[in-house]
Amino acid sequence: QVRLVESGGGLVQAGDSLRLSCVASGRTFSMYTMGWFRQALGNEREFVAAITWNGGSTYYADSVKGRFTISRDNAKNTVYLQMNSLKPEDTAIYYCARQGLVHTIVGRTAGEYDYWGQGTQVTVSS
Repeated sequence: QVRLVESGGGLVQAGDSLRLSCVASGRTFSMYTMGWFRQALGNEREFVAAITWNGGSTYYADSVKGRFTISRDNAKNTVYLQMNSLKPEDTAIYYCARQGLVHTIVGRTAGEYDYWGQGTQVTVSS
């Protein structure tokens, strides 16, 4: 089975940076688009960023464009989310996820992803 484990969250002040990591098990990591989502208390899970299987294309929610960068290292089975200029509005649990289908359009909704990590909390104070 596929297992995803996020790390790197924490409590920071507005304007600070964090880098989240997601380590995946399994032998097929490199074949799949990987995404980051986040969910604040009382809100729906929302798309943050995604990266294609070879890292050739990245996609971002408008709310994080210019501040967040998604990357991957397939040799290490790891996806990263570099978060700069953090805002209190970024406070949420951040989840790593694998898109359920290969060779398809990059998904921007949670329903298009089939495996999820446990999440890591990011809290940004003002």
